Amino acid sequence: QVQLVESGGGLVQSGGSLRLSCVASGSISSIEAMGWSRQAPGKPRVFVARIFSGDRITYAESVKGRFTLSRDNAKNTVYLHMNSLKPEDTAVYYCHAGKIENPLAYLGQGTQVTVST
Repeated sequence: QVQLVESGGGLVQSGGSLRLSCVASGSISSIEAMGWSRQAPGKPRVFVARIFSGDRITYAESVKGRFTLSRDNAKNTVYLHMNSLKPEDTAVYYCHAGKIENPLAYLGQGTQVTVST
């Protein structure tokens, strides 16, 4: 089992920045992919960014150039650096982790990000 704990959400003005953190614990050696999804009110959860064990990173088109995913292996932590935030980025952000064939096997509890106009 893997446990994921997110932090760093909050309220920010449009154009501002936030950094989300996700700390993994438990069977960490089983993780091959780790990343972030988000769910806006009334909408389905969607992919945001993901890093694979070979350090390959993928991003959703909607966040490319604004969001950066990084990892600190010593701290078992991934970060989502969010810049130039827009009101449409408002959502609950969820950390996920798992094998390459099932990267959403584990989900965190989510952290709210609200971007005001």
